[in-house]
Amino acid sequence: MVLPGIFKPRKNSEPDSKKTSKHREASPLSPSRASLSKSPNKSPTKSLKESDLRSRQRTSASRSSSKNTSAADIHPLNLPPDEREKRRSAMSVPSDPPTPMDIDQDGDTSSAASSPQSIVYPDTNANVDDTDTEGPTSPVPPPHRFKPPTSPPPAPALDPEACKVLGNKFFKNQDYVKAIAEYTKALSVEPQSVTYLSNRSAAFMSANRFEEALADAKQGQDIEPQNAKVLSRLARIYVNLGRPADAVDVLNHISTFDTVSPADRSLATSMQSHIQQAEDALRRGTTGSMVIHALDQAEKSLGTGVEKPRKWQLMRGEAYLKMGNVNSLGDAQGVAMSLLRKNSKDPEALVLRGRALYAQGDNDKALQHFREALNCDPDYKDGVKYLRLVQKLERMKEEGNTAFKTGKWRQAVDLYGQALEVDPTNKGINSKLYQNRAMASIKLKDYKSAISDCDRAIALDSSYMKARKTRARAMGESGSWEDAVREYKAIAESNPSEPGIQKEIHNAELEVKKSKRKDYYKLLGVEKDASESEIKKAYRKLAIVHHPDKNPDDASAAEKFKEIGEAYECLSDGQKRARYDSGEDLIDPSEMFAQGGGGFPMGGGMGGMGGMGGISPEMLFNMMGQGGGGMGGGGFTFSTAGGSPFAGAGGSRGGRSRGAGGFPGGFSFG
Repeated sequence: MVLPGIFKPRKNSEPDSKKTSKHREASPLSPSRASLSKSPNKSPTKSLKESDLRSRQRTSASRSSSKNTSAADIHPLNLPPDEREKRRSAMSVPSDPPTPMDIDQDGDTSSAASSPQSIVYPDTNANVDDTDTEGPTSPVPPPHRFKPPTSPPPAPALDPEACKVLGNKFFKNQDYVKAIAEYTKALSVEPQSVTYLSNRSAAFMSANRFEEALADAKQGQDIEPQNAKVLSRLARIYVNLGRPADAVDVLNHISTFDTVSPADRSLATSMQSHIQQAEDALRRGTTGSMVIHALDQAEKSLGTGVEKPRKWQLMRGEAYLKMGNVNSLGDAQGVAMSLLRKNSKDPEALVLRGRALYAQGDNDKALQHFREALNCDPDYKDGVKYLRLVQKLERMKEEGNTAFKTGKWRQAVDLYGQALEVDPTNKGINSKLYQNRAMASIKLKDYKSAISDCDRAIALDSSYMKARKTRARAMGESGSWEDAVREYKAIAESNPSEPGIQKEIHNAELEVKKSKRKDYYKLLGVEKDASESEIKKAYRKLAIVHHPDKNPDDASAAEKFKEIGEAYECLSDGQKRARYDSGEDLIDPSEMFAQGGGGFPMGGGMGGMGGMGGISPEMLFNMMGQGGGGMGGGGFTFSTAGGSPFAGAGGSRGGRSRGAGGFPGGFSFG
């Protein structure tokens, strides 16, 4: 669009109204030809006049144009201010003529000649016919050229180099927090600067913020993948985080274009070697202590405050399970609980804790943990494996216990043996199964097998006191009561608070004394639980064999016959047999009245029966009551005529009793 009034106007040289009307009818492109073609009847003289008039107008316009060429060629925006003001004043005249653009749009020239005073502006945008134009045309105004004022870019609010220098100063002074702050300011201006990222990563490492250090180092690696300094720091961060395999990969990459520091290489490979040793030990099934040692060595290279990797914790828990003792099983539970506090739905941690509970014998809770692990991950193979294992073992154990309670000793032994084959690695459960089978073997009087099973149970769990007591019992009942006494005393020494151990020691010592006397059951050739008819039958058979009349020439036959008779006399009498079996006949009366130089032991109190030489209250009442009457009515007899000093009610053989006026209850002296 051409601004109106920017060129000097020219006056119309045709005041004649006729000529004006002719121009109104003419075509905008060639008015002379149009007027000639439309008015063939006009005279030649008149046409010549019009042609001459147009020629003079063109000459005048040419002169005016030549005078103002210098001003017309200048764009209004490039004029001096005073000249630009003059043109603006000229444009503000009220009788402003239409612009050439209006003329182009309307195609009507009547308004151009409406009055002799009209001013015509040249249309610089129209296409002018060359045949109709003579002289130079008006110049086209130059394009609008606006050059904004050039000014230097604003200086940044922060100088990153100054921040880096200040950060380095704080770093040397070990003020890592302020160093990190300064490096962060520098990165806010130049976020892609590898130098600033590397420096901040070093500060994060020194502040033990290894995860943030890792992020900066990896960003620097992405920007400059061949920067050896950044990659070396990245490898050290991986080692501090417990990722030796990643560290070794980075160092191998550095070695392709630069030299790797031997210290960095040694640190990464050492940690990786220890972890591989732990994995191999678990895979080979060696002792858990080897795994623990390897993990301890690897953990020494972890950064300060860095949490042990989850994989390492699971390996440690597995090693504790392999160790199998009470303390290690507790440690395994501790590892599992530490993992579950972070993620209660961790199937591996749930199975680890379930296995620890299973090893401790708490199968019900173990099954709950295995089921919960499968709820979290139904395809977790270890969860399925241990769930089925514990279910099978628990079922077979219960079947063995049921057979034992119902007196099916042989069946119980077989079922316990099958249960032992289910999981040979479970020390806790298997030690209990061995002990249970030993109890069933004792019932079958298979003392040798019982002692062997107890030894196996103790080998699996040295703190299993019940198995040690069962072994002592099997030793005694097999005839080795002295060995049984030693075993009981060893138990009391290692665990003084073991319930009933003192009574067990006393009974074993009594059995030692009993083993040194005549064995009436052995003389008759019967078992200790033989019935009265079996005892009588055995006596008659032996009496016939060893009767002196049938062996007149054998001096030992008479002595043998006498021993058989003595055995039968004792075992055929219920009361005497009871005292014989309990060992009451071996007790020295002085043991009962030995407290403080004499007196009845009751006077000193019943505190632990210490004044009775360790005699139990049951044994005392059996000796004195003889049938439930207590001391008052059961008859308490002293005898000097052989046998036990404590005879039955009414006195003993060879003694004499007081009459009615004597001691009540048949208290006799001999």
